[in-house]
Amino acid sequence: MTELGRLYGLGIGPGDPELLTLKAHRILTTVPVIAYPISENGKALARAIVSDFIRPDQIEISMSLPFDVKRSPHPYYDIAATKIAEHLKVGTDVAVLCEGEPMLYGSFMYLFQRLSRQFPTEIVPGISSIMASAAMLGVPITYRNDVLSIIPATLDETTLSDRLAVVDAAVIIKLGRHFTKVRRVINRLGLLHRALYIERATQSNQRIVDITEVKQVDVPYWSLILIPSQMEMGRWGDGEMGRWRDGEMGRSRKIW
Repeated sequence: MTELGRLYGLGIGPGDPELLTLKAHRILTTVPVIAYPISENGKALARAIVSDFIRPDQIEISMSLPFDVKRSPHPYYDIAATKIAEHLKVGTDVAVLCEGEPMLYGSFMYLFQRLSRQFPTEIVPGISSIMASAAMLGVPITYRNDVLSIIPATLDETTLSDRLAVVDAAVIIKLGRHFTKVRRVINRLGLLHRALYIERATQSNQRIVDITEVKQVDVPYWSLILIPSQMEMGRWGDGEMGRWRDGEMGRSRKIW
């Protein structure tokens, strides 16, 4: 009986290839098959992050996954899982490249649901864009007993408002076309002065902008808003925050 291949969910971090863990690098450079999602316009961000480490003899499986909210992704995950399973059944290991952290809002979770009961599976954690963004912004997220809330911008406005009204600290992800709605809610709740905007954290085209200057047409899906702890914000006077917004508080807080 043929031994089954091992499925790896490989967290490769938010974009800077130097943030790849040693374990992820070892598996990536030795596994015979790699799989990664591609968007409808043909872009494969996960592959691009680690492209310098991919060997020419490795088999590549591109998984077409729609990001259009009007289309169900489930058939596409079924197709991807079937392709991956063909290799696992004959004893070939497969590593699925996952931007950020595989088990935090990642597409790998849907493959995990479909394949982990049939094949031995290992998850390799990665640095999430949430943690990376805090580092790039140079702002601590929480102190002591603060509770961090991770909130998708895709929520309806009422739900979004209810969740944000009670947060100690929050990260709002998946902004994209939802930015105007989110900013409206933040402003109504009196949180705009605490809100920090960043897009494509750690990537070569990372961008940090004062949230009051962000235009909806410029906001990509790979962006987020960080609302740090009230305790942290209490250490900032109005003048200090103004200098931060003007990029005068150090390179880590510079606005690109």
